[in-house]
Parts: sequence; structure tokens; C-alpha cells
Amino acid sequence: MRVLVINGSPRKNGNIAKMLHSIADHIDSADVHWINVNDLKIHACTGCMKCRASGTCVLPEDDGHHMAEEIEWCNALILGTPVYWGNMSGQMKLMFDRIVPSMMGESKSGIPIALHKGKKAIIVTACTTIWPFSFLFRETTNTNHAMKEILHYSGFKVIGKLVYPGTKGKKSIPQRILNKGKRLGAKIK
Repeated sequence: MRVLVINGSPRKNGNIAKMLHSIADHIDSADVHWINVNDLKIHACTGCMKCRASGTCVLPEDDGHHMAEEIEWCNALILGTPVYWGNMSGQMKLMFDRIVPSMMGESKSGIPIALHKGKKAIIVTACTTIWPFSFLFRETTNTNHAMKEILHYSGFKVIGKLVYPGTKGKKSIPQRILNKGKRLGAKIK
């Protein structure tokens, strides 16, 4: 089994990375591949829509094409992002905008065709807004919804979420969150 971990945070050792590790380090019998999105060189999508007909992005080759291949080869996906203005990080959004043709196809009538049916996914988010305001103001819920939508239309089954609200000024991640990460890691088989 090949598991792809995508860290959408610019901090390679921040809360998101630690939460991702709490999951990835507890996956048995898997080849775990880790990518820090902030290290990627991806050009912005131009909205040309040529990928809908060709099935691949027509822009000059860059890390967007590489990420499309990585996701195609994986059996499971673990996505982590900090919450920025109630959404995923800009670099993570840029990556997803560019890899649309590798995530879902489209019928002649425009109906989405999931290309990753049967694959599992886990969503990880962290937000500086404290609970319950992170929920009431839809900071974490909007971010989780956006990532879940991408995964849903791609055919991935979300088997769990790891959410850490109220990170501002905190020096460490609560053990209960790290323990949940361990349990989620055990669910990837």
C-alpha cells in the first residue's frame, strides 16, 4: 500500500506536520510518501479548460504534473492544512486547482467522473480561532468542507478528520488529538 501525505502548511515542523506524523507514523505495512506543498513550484491554473478534453494539464510541466502522478499512484491520502480565512492554505488550493484532470474526469454531458474510487483519505486541519468560535464562524468547518468536496468528487472516501482549534499561543498539541491521530493511522489498511 502506498500512502501519500500532503502537508499544506508552510511550516515543516508546525502543528499540521506534527498531526500528520501522529497519523502517518502509525500506519502498518505501508510505503508512506511525504510532500510539503510549500516546496513545490506550481504555476497557477489559467482556466483554459483544455484539461477537460485531454485529461491532463496543458501548461508546461511543473510540480503540478508531478502531484497528479503522485495522487494517481497512491492508495490512500492524508491531507493537512492550516486554516486561512476559513479555507485551506493558498498553496494547497493552487495545487488542487492544477490537478483537477487527475482527480476527476467529466462525461460528455459535463457530469463529474470520480477517478479514485475505493481510495481512503484523512483530513487534518488546525486553526488559531478558539472553540466554539472556530465552529460557529465556520473557520474549520469551511476548510474541512472544501477539502471533503474535492475528495468526494474524486472518489476518495474520507475515513476521518483530525481537527485542532485554538492553536494561537499553544506550545504543544494536546495528547487527546495525537491519540486520535494514532487511531486514524491504524484505520488505513
